[in-house]
Amino acid sequence: MKKILFVSLLAMGMYFPSEAQEFGLSFSYFIPRNGYFSTPISPFSIRGLGFNLNKFIALETGASLYRMSGLNIIHLPFESKDALLGPNFTLFVPVELVIQLHGENVEFNIKGGGFAFYGFDNKLNYGNFDRAIRQHENWAVANSAISYDNNPGFGYHVGAEVTFYISRQVGISLETNYLMGSAKFPLNGTYSGGSGSIETVAFEYPEARVDFTGLEFSIGVIFTGK
Repeated sequence: MKKILFVSLLAMGMYFPSEAQEFGLSFSYFIPRNGYFSTPISPFSIRGLGFNLNKFIALETGASLYRMSGLNIIHLPFESKDALLGPNFTLFVPVELVIQLHGENVEFNIKGGGFAFYGFDNKLNYGNFDRAIRQHENWAVANSAISYDNNPGFGYHVGAEVTFYISRQVGISLETNYLMGSAKFPLNGTYSGGSGSIETVAFEYPEARVDFTGLEFSIGVIFTGK
């Protein structure tokens, strides 16, 4: 069911009716919790697709393709302040309700809604993983071999956007969103190590999840179609 919802949200992000109110091209940057600063892959960031429900409320969507430098993995027996997953590519698709406050040449929007994301070409950060395991086991050395099951993720977000219109057709937007989401990412494998004698431990972490929590900043150009 969740995968069907993900595909539906993706379709909404890539297509909207021809009478859409406006759309935008943006550069979006993501600062994840306990992860590494990530950037978009230009020009694969299209945001602000939508239409007005009335004078003050609109529905918007879009899509951004990120090159994630590193994300954290949570719900493990140990915690890490460093990214355990990455780098990877992540497709991010929000669907949001927008409250619009119009000025003569300025528009201030308050946004909130849900999103779907999907990471692919994943790589585990074994250096950070092994460091976290050493601290967890109080070992001098540790080496791991890990398999994972990748899944789409979901979450919700709130934010605000201010747009300065330089003409009736074109505006410059600055946007900030706080994202709170996660994706199932079950792990299993083995790790070996110790402080004297070497031992090998088999493990399964079925509740592990990719942590998609953090701040997103966007700078974009809005085309109104007026």
